[in-house]
Amino acid sequence: MADEYPVNELALSLINAQSTMALATARDDCAWAAPVYFVFHKTAFYFFSSPDSRHISEALDSGQASATIYPVVDTWQDIKGIQMSGKIRSAGKGLKALQALHAYTVKFPFVKSFFKPGQALNLEVFAKQFRVRFYCYMPDVVYYLDNQIEFGFRKAVTLV
Repeated sequence: MADEYPVNELALSLINAQSTMALATARDDCAWAAPVYFVFHKTAFYFFSSPDSRHISEALDSGQASATIYPVVDTWQDIKGIQMSGKIRSAGKGLKALQALHAYTVKFPFVKSFFKPGQALNLEVFAKQFRVRFYCYMPDVVYYLDNQIEFGFRKAVTLV
């Protein structure tokens, strides 16, 4: 019965309905988690963060990070979410990063209110104004879990 569910579509729907992703990293046998606003764009998750933050320095040093996305629910039967392992990299300054920035401002229109009318909304301006950089979380493995399908349901998915 669980094989009948369109898990790739369910996973994408859940991802697009949420605004916060928790990133997890570790160093010296000490784990750390940090929530970030994100946008999913062309198989990757884009977010802003301080280059001095613990999750960024640990992820860049180790080359690995995990992440989870899930809605707030009231019962264990409603638990569903995304579990991922992958890596964090700088989003860069090219066309793909600019397209992701545009997608980010569409998802989070309040970002435009941080700028004066007519002021360019670009990565350099954002970085200077808020002392943050644009990063990309690239998952290697993605699982969709959903207790509404079946208790403990968990299946690998492909995000496109």
